[in-house]
Amino acid sequence: MEALVSVIYEFRSIHGECPEIPDDLSIPQFFLDSWHPLRPTRPVGSPWVIDDESGNTLDYEQIRSRSYGLAQVLKTRWRLEEDQVAAIFSPNHTYYPIICFGVHRIGAAITAANPTFSAEELQYQLEATKAQLLFVHPAALKAGLAAAKAVGLSTDSVVLIEPAPNTEQRFVTLDEAILEGLQQPERFVDRQLKPGEAKTKIAFYNSSSGTTGKPKSVAIPHYSVIANVLQKARMNRVYDPTVPPERRRFAAGSVSLNVLPQFHIYGCIVAVFFQIFCGCSVLVIPKFNFTSFLGSIQKYRVSTLFVVPPMIVLLCKHPATKNYDLSSVRAVMVGAAPTSAELTGQLMALLPNINFFQGYGLTETATTVCMGPLDKKVGTLGSAGQLLPGIRARLLKPDGTYGGPGEQGELVIYSPSNALGYVNNEQATKETFIDGWVRTGDEAIIDANNDIFIVDRLKEIMKVRGFQVAPAELEGHLLNNLFVSDVCVVGVPDEYSGEVPFAFVVPSAEANERIKRGEEKLVKAQIAKYVADAKAPYKHLVGGIEFIDIIPKNPSGKLLRRLLRDKAKEARQRIVGEANPTKARL
Repeated sequence: MEALVSVIYEFRSIHGECPEIPDDLSIPQFFLDSWHPLRPTRPVGSPWVIDDESGNTLDYEQIRSRSYGLAQVLKTRWRLEEDQVAAIFSPNHTYYPIICFGVHRIGAAITAANPTFSAEELQYQLEATKAQLLFVHPAALKAGLAAAKAVGLSTDSVVLIEPAPNTEQRFVTLDEAILEGLQQPERFVDRQLKPGEAKTKIAFYNSSSGTTGKPKSVAIPHYSVIANVLQKARMNRVYDPTVPPERRRFAAGSVSLNVLPQFHIYGCIVAVFFQIFCGCSVLVIPKFNFTSFLGSIQKYRVSTLFVVPPMIVLLCKHPATKNYDLSSVRAVMVGAAPTSAELTGQLMALLPNINFFQGYGLTETATTVCMGPLDKKVGTLGSAGQLLPGIRARLLKPDGTYGGPGEQGELVIYSPSNALGYVNNEQATKETFIDGWVRTGDEAIIDANNDIFIVDRLKEIMKVRGFQVAPAELEGHLLNNLFVSDVCVVGVPDEYSGEVPFAFVVPSAEANERIKRGEEKLVKAQIAKYVADAKAPYKHLVGGIEFIDIIPKNPSGKLLRRLLRDKAKEARQRIVGEANPTKARL
């Protein structure tokens, strides 16, 4: 990128330089064994995590000892070696950080998968990361076992996070494994990293669709996670006693709610690790149910919410909201997709005393790039916030030059939290990770006040309820359907989900015969079911299916997706209008 122009305009954070980041500590050593000047003091008796359903808690000593016991048994029972990978296939759970800390203690890495994945989708992730061990929740056991078998993992390499009732097979449970490890004499030495080694030692292989194509595994080192936690700590002055109580977003001893999926980078680093660092108690909710969500806020007097826009839509529009006391909430952060000015206004009318702000980040940047500044009760409308301390940004324009304030271009980020690249995908790594910079694939404008506005997406990826969906993944699957001759999938706007997948299908000869017999609806239903049977729910073709004579392509055969997006919006409006003339939403 440096060679494109002689002068490069660059934006720098107005919130100071990057704090001191230890480069010789693993994640558990940083959180469990060391102190940092930016870390606030946690009140005595304040738990680290709380289970929403049971109310059971885990404090520092319980998490530290259990992760140590797990590390012991990982070495003795499963012989997990340094740099090997363990997978987590589970809804949110209080044991998530324990599994991560235990695996990281022995120098191995974590890959976490969406618990709604089909066996085929999980198999793809296990193969991509070469996982040697699978921690699975009973609710996901069937798909987990099928995927494990497909990649050659024996049942001895499957660990149940909770006991599974009504299962004929016998599996080691996580509690049993931890107890076994704690009863053994010391069998491993906690890996001490050399200076600088944390920058290359992989902690997580998180899935991301990158800028295009099937999901890729992003290699995230320990240093990146620690760096992003510290950047957010400085941005929010969590250690500063001069910040008035009413302005504190993340006060030590308060309760923050974690319903965002922990397998996702937002739910993991922002809603768990950062909150633990801030001295907050993380209320862990396994699965989002709106009325239960409201009840949990009221019951546990939650002060901080991490949400995505669909949750705000429900807060503002669902009739159940008025039945609950939400007065404890004083900070709401929204990420994964922009929130409109209108929706922001509705939320502030509902919760007038909150500090509301947006954030923006990627798996490739180990989460947060920017967030609303602490000195504003409501972040600039439409803005994703301002750069975290120590982050630099550029706006790459189509002609290869770099834009200044008020100009539009692809957002390119340099941050100490940037990941290392994609695993076993040299071409994609070269396209996205360039000389320490990450090309986000998002078009942005940065104004004179350093507010960042994400205005368009260059990449093909859809964002459905905050989850990335690669059109190419769905297209490749659909091309195996007997009714599909050719296909193009695009995202269409949806009030609740942000976007939903919509498929343009060139019907096969057999499909055309069925259509001529008046069975068009049945053919579309079968195509939709073909996706629903094999893919996670957020990848389903809820946007609709439209038959088309030909998919527009350029001379090299690349799909011209942009030519179909407007047509898809019109078709979506027609479909929704026919189904429910009074309400257009999922």
